[in-house]
Amino acid sequence: MASSTAPAEAAGRLARTSWEELVTAALLGTDRRTPPVTAPGREAPAALLDAAAVQTVRRRAGLRPAPAAERPAPAPDDTRPVVPAAARHRLAALLADHPHSGGGRRGTSPDLMELLPQWLALANDRGYAPPPELLPALLNAARGRTDLRPQALAFAGPRAQWLARLNPDWKFALRTAQGGAPAPGLRDADRAERERRWQEGLFAERVALLASLRAHDPAAARELLMSTWTTERAEDRLMFLDSLRTGLSEADEPFLEQALGDRSRNVRATAAELLSTLPRSALAARMADRAASCVALDRTSRIPALTVEAPHECDAGMERDGVAPKPPAGRGERSWWLGQLVEAAPLAVWQARLGGRSPAGIVALPVTDDWRGELHAAWCRAAVRQRDATWARALLGVPSSPDAAGPGAVSLAERAKLLTTLPATERADWVAGFIDAHGLSEAFQLLGVCAVPWAPTLGRAVVDALNIARDAGSYPWSFSGVMGLAERCLDPAEAIRLDALTAVPDEREDASPGAGGYWSEAFQRLVTTLRLRAAMREELDA
Repeated sequence: MASSTAPAEAAGRLARTSWEELVTAALLGTDRRTPPVTAPGREAPAALLDAAAVQTVRRRAGLRPAPAAERPAPAPDDTRPVVPAAARHRLAALLADHPHSGGGRRGTSPDLMELLPQWLALANDRGYAPPPELLPALLNAARGRTDLRPQALAFAGPRAQWLARLNPDWKFALRTAQGGAPAPGLRDADRAERERRWQEGLFAERVALLASLRAHDPAAARELLMSTWTTERAEDRLMFLDSLRTGLSEADEPFLEQALGDRSRNVRATAAELLSTLPRSALAARMADRAASCVALDRTSRIPALTVEAPHECDAGMERDGVAPKPPAGRGERSWWLGQLVEAAPLAVWQARLGGRSPAGIVALPVTDDWRGELHAAWCRAAVRQRDATWARALLGVPSSPDAAGPGAVSLAERAKLLTTLPATERADWVAGFIDAHGLSEAFQLLGVCAVPWAPTLGRAVVDALNIARDAGSYPWSFSGVMGLAERCLDPAEAIRLDALTAVPDEREDASPGAGGYWSEAFQRLVTTLRLRAAMREELDA
């Protein structure tokens, strides 16, 4: 009798055992927690797994059907034409490629993932829509690479945000403005609906709403932000304030002046930075007065020179206007404060202050007491912040200058930033001249800020410099970064000139071992990539 009732008793114990008890025992381990169900002749771990299997079947069999969820609204229409068939297949291949791992990339095959941004740019220029079946792969690619997101979301169109609301992995699409265009429905939303979305939306949706509205109605976006400013968290205020960079104007000054008193240091610093880009703002005038009191023209010597008297303290007014009082490690306080004042002062103040000299004339003046580097570095940052091409040219100097860092910039990184203020053609010509004078080893950062595809003068300079390095037997791996840039940026028409360089050259006795083979592989990959880029363009133009 007892033996016949044992299975029934075991089944009853299992029925009374909760799934949570089984999970707890599994997490703690059967050595620390005795399983709630045991079986004769079975060790505790096996008994636990048996019980979990049975319980899983019981849970599935006993599951009651729930009410059907509300069907999602249909995806918005995309009126743009879908890319041609050949371009569709190309996009699928680009999205299916995987990043290379390990050391330096070898072989002659192009790196397809690095061509994806250019493909997207070409498709967007032509006003194409994506094939619907490739949208998930496109959003997955953009999720892993932030540099892809602006182009990918512009190409994905209105369905990107629709999909993002169904999959949290793609939530970045909710907070990224698509090429400055408003999210679906925002342009025509009335004031009440807009405010409702601002009050009730998720953080990412609020950022997208503010950025979208700012691009088309800056005043309305500012008013929306001001309506809840005092109740927002500090980190949210910082993100919202950053959206004012779009369409920044003097109308924003009163609000930004108010933000200078914010309890968050980061918010205060961002407000001060924005105000300093408005040359007629009250903060710019205050910074101009402070900076001008620190720099003067010494007329007593035979050769005019600049004298510098850095601030002796960071007072409350300076701190309120965004001057960080504590310098980073290894930096003197006075030089730290001086740099911030000069950086935030309108550049126009210096011509009036220094005898009406041009920016080039000011940069050429000697600076006493070793303040030249600090002063010129601050002027570099000011020229970049204020997008002043005249000052940028003066600080850049001629590309053939013996000093690769130039007359004003303290590093090649500063020169690269200054170049961004110049027109694309002038920028390319300047970098081409720099390569002719200094070679490629110093030019990598400068090449990265040039427009794509590179202008003919720049492309020829890069190819000639690579050819010289190859013939000289230079260590080839040191040029791998430039080769990677050339694959993405060189005009595909240059492929004809490069064909002659794909052969393995005769190696010099002093050349690096295996250099000839590497150069041959690199040039073959470059030629193959350029021809692939030409094919991509033809497919999208079909």
